[in-house]
Amino acid sequence: MRVFLASRNAKKLGEMQRILREHAPGIEVVGLDDVPAYDEPVEDQPTFEGNALHKARAGMAATGLPTLADDSGLCVDALNGMPGVLSARWSGPPKDDHRNNELLLAQLADVPDARRGAHFACAVAFCHPAGAEIVVHGEMHGRVIRELRGSGGFGYDVLFVADEHADADVTSAELTAAEKDRISHRGRALREIAPAVAAALGAGGGT
Repeated sequence: MRVFLASRNAKKLGEMQRILREHAPGIEVVGLDDVPAYDEPVEDQPTFEGNALHKARAGMAATGLPTLADDSGLCVDALNGMPGVLSARWSGPPKDDHRNNELLLAQLADVPDARRGAHFACAVAFCHPAGAEIVVHGEMHGRVIRELRGSGGFGYDVLFVADEHADADVTSAELTAAEKDRISHRGRALREIAPAVAAALGAGGGT
């Protein structure tokens, strides 16, 4: 069974593969580098759900495969929920995680620790050629710290301490892959959607 994930992010592909295989052991997740190139849609929707659906529909139309797509970002309380859907391109083009993190640190430099609350939000969309469309949401709450820590994960993981690890003061980038999958916004969304994806592949005869 093959499912297309509209992404080139190797860590995101691995994350989705691990979680989906819990429900469909034979599943293979393929990414943008595994399929013929197509015109990828611009992520111009105002919501995570809108962007995820936009990408999933385009991916399915281009590949003919059951398609998953996600849109996620960091929503910072002190910045009125920003960068939100702009998280990946917060510091402008080209996309660069380090520049995004440095900009966020600068913007929060004068914000006291008590007001550095934030949460990661994620929408995962699944589109099947038979017509099914599913969207689920996940969140991970925590806070933004004042320095970059850890070598795992991606994006803003090096700046984020989840509520579940507040006592240990461990960033998402310092967690094992299994622990991050357990508590992350994307992990929660994927665990919710995975049974539906497995059922749709079984019913629709995955490619």
